[in-house]
Amino acid sequence: MKGNKIVVGLFGAFFVLALGAPIACSQEKATPGTVQVHMVITDQALSDNSEIPLLRPDALQVKQGKNALKVDQVIPASGDNAALQLFVLIDDTLDPGIGTNLNDIRDFINAQPASTLVGVAYVSNATFQIAQNFTADHALTAKALRLPRGNSSTMDSPYLSLISLVKGWPQQKVRREVLMVSDGIDRLRGEGSSLSRGGMGFNARPASYTMPTISPDADSASTNSQRSGVIVHSIYATGAGRHGRNAWVAQLGQSGIAKIADETSGEYYALGTQNAVSFKPYLERLQKIFDNQYYLVFQAVPGKKDGLQRINISTQAANAAANNVWVPAGI
Repeated sequence: MKGNKIVVGLFGAFFVLALGAPIACSQEKATPGTVQVHMVITDQALSDNSEIPLLRPDALQVKQGKNALKVDQVIPASGDNAALQLFVLIDDTLDPGIGTNLNDIRDFINAQPASTLVGVAYVSNATFQIAQNFTADHALTAKALRLPRGNSSTMDSPYLSLISLVKGWPQQKVRREVLMVSDGIDRLRGEGSSLSRGGMGFNARPASYTMPTISPDADSASTNSQRSGVIVHSIYATGAGRHGRNAWVAQLGQSGIAKIADETSGEYYALGTQNAVSFKPYLERLQKIFDNQYYLVFQAVPGKKDGLQRINISTQAANAAANNVWVPAGI
């Protein structure tokens, strides 16, 4: 089953033009042996109660290995550059008991500024189905939220669904972020049977097994998200059925989603393997992240081929940025 096509309307395009002007000017500052790279970073205080001052270029360091990189611009994601495309991605294998938390998500969507386009999709069968495409009509998006179906199949993988979403998301110079509500359990690759050899001959003996580690598709989902500049945030919720009740499998699922959130500079929220009574505290923290993001433009040292390069970004506060950035090959 194929997922729906993601559509970004003219509202989003307006902000692309607004952001495109300052970034285009910085291209004249390229230095020999480097290529210009754009990414979104978040400036976070060590404490939730601390005030976060405006981030200045001279208060920020970017390193690639031991090399300090030249910072061209640090542009606040506010005012004319506040555009945000946010996809709320809900796992359809979740237990419908999450229903009381949907009101928290509805309130969060309705509180978004006009510069934020919000879409809602449900993931199942390794793909996604859009309930509401990107729109600035937040009431319409909030209305599209429904209870997860609470059933699962052997084809369910939140990681392949995320990859499908990211690959179908049109590239634009705006913030692109996902709020994923899932248990992270890969039911497609998590359990099955195999044939084993025994004695002197080949015996067809089913050998049941469970996933020994996090999903093998977590790496691909993280790499695709980083390559596309998509930041992934996630909230844990309990899955339906036997897998959802298995604490070990649930912890492996959490590890896979948390890995993606960490590597894309997103946030992962969980209360062990239990449903949180309320998502409101998580969503308040997420809003603070949206309110303190910046477009960072800097010169990176390219490799022989396009690819992810390890970087380190530090500020006077507890800055959060992706572990890697996609760097085009040198000329």
